Amino acid sequence: MQLIDPNHPFYRTPLRRWLTVALPAVWAVVEVIMGSPGWAVIWAAAAAYAFWILILKGPNKGADG
Repeated sequence: MQLIDPNHPFYRTPLRRWLTVALPAVWAVVEVIMGSPGWAVIWAAAAAYAFWILILKGPNKGADG
């Protein structure tokens, strides 16, 4: 099951894809600073997953939408 659909029209612009990766990554840093390493790992994993799906794999070029 894929949690993020890179072919969704919301992710058409690169800025939205990068922000979807950057915001949880920044929040992971905030959690580390605030002393919550468990939450930092969760947010870092969310950022890594978004990076994998939205940046590395990216949208299918032939997909409708």
